[in-house]
Amino acid sequence: MIRRRYSQMLAAFLVVTVLGCAPAPAAAAERLIVRTSGLLDLPVVKSVCRLVGCQVLYGLDGTLGKLSLVSIPDALAVPLVINLLETIPGVSVELDQIVRTEGAPGTQAPLALYDKEPINYYGTMVRGGYVRQPAVEILGLLDAHRTYGVTGRGITVAVIDTGVDPHPALKPVLLPGYDFTRNREGGAESTDVNQSTMAILDGEPGFVNQSTMAILDQSTMAILDGPDYAAFGHGTMVAGVIHLAAPRAQILPLKAFKANGSGYASDVLRAIYTAVREDAEVINMSFSFSTRSRELEYALNYATTRGVVAVASTGNNGQKINVYPAALSNVIGVASTTDWDTLSYFSNYGPTVAWIAAPGEGIVSTYPFGSYAAAWGTSFSTPFAAGTAALLVELNTRITPSQAADAQGHAVPFSAEVKKGRLNIPAALRAGRPLLRLW
Repeated sequence: MIRRRYSQMLAAFLVVTVLGCAPAPAAAAERLIVRTSGLLDLPVVKSVCRLVGCQVLYGLDGTLGKLSLVSIPDALAVPLVINLLETIPGVSVELDQIVRTEGAPGTQAPLALYDKEPINYYGTMVRGGYVRQPAVEILGLLDAHRTYGVTGRGITVAVIDTGVDPHPALKPVLLPGYDFTRNREGGAESTDVNQSTMAILDGEPGFVNQSTMAILDQSTMAILDGPDYAAFGHGTMVAGVIHLAAPRAQILPLKAFKANGSGYASDVLRAIYTAVREDAEVINMSFSFSTRSRELEYALNYATTRGVVAVASTGNNGQKINVYPAALSNVIGVASTTDWDTLSYFSNYGPTVAWIAAPGEGIVSTYPFGSYAAAWGTSFSTPFAAGTAALLVELNTRITPSQAADAQGHAVPFSAEVKKGRLNIPAALRAGRPLLRLW
């Protein structure tokens, strides 16, 4: 009764406040991420929105019920609506920023992309260049599988990205997932294209597009070009690298980015909460926010305190800067190296953002429509660390996120700009294995 009376009084106050103001129209429609806590919660936000003209679209944190997305029409002044919402005790507001995921500039097709010999890799036929590429040897990947007998079996890795195509190499481990860009079941990125948007590339390897510099090797394979498809294939390639490192780990595709590489922060948040709800042990985030987000921190705190290992890319600006979530203390930030253990020229760096590094140049991986491609960027060094995290969790089911980070920190030193050095998977597994009890 007290709560309802207080809500009515607050709503009346807000009506007077709104009628007493003449808000200037917003330049464009905006979206707000609204958190509620304490005495007043989401129903009050809905009441306020009915009064001022904004709209609560949907919740962002599943059954927790404390986080929602609010849309502000063009006619309303965004600062006014934010101020009104924040007058409610226990309510905080954050703008729903647009974020992007894309690759870094590449050069020419790596030799591994020409290795088309079919080989059996844990039950599926893949191309030889996928398994025999330099990164596999540099990281000691196959040696780690043989020595410790772990392949990610029973572990789920959530991939927050552009979606994952049901590539023949990935089908046995691919879960249905969810598409947050369309609010529907299924996480395949091939739904972003149709025959009318496809172009044809014949013959020798060539660029898929100039934005990501991914290089595709195929003959008469349908591919895409142009800004609308600048990141098409990104998620499938990331998933392929995870599969290479942890071939029996299940992959949960959470599509939060469109084919052009853009996505909303709110969809990233929904994906993180969904990954926890779906019992993922690892989250791969091959994207970065240029500015700090309070709600991104809340979401990852929620995930890691429940045992989820979070891994993120440092970004491709070639600068010593902090980007998020890689710079958060409970996230494993991954920079990119060349095949000669030097920092990639495009990789962001610095000990506050880059915990470790891994090869990220000319990485050969799965690509939509059953093909393979090579790409450059911290986006593709990061899934090596995510796959290693899956191996660590299989090896030691009680390992905590901080222990998994410490284990991967047993790395090959090579630069003061990366806190722990270049990832060495056998060393990480050796450090992360459970201690033997003698009683």
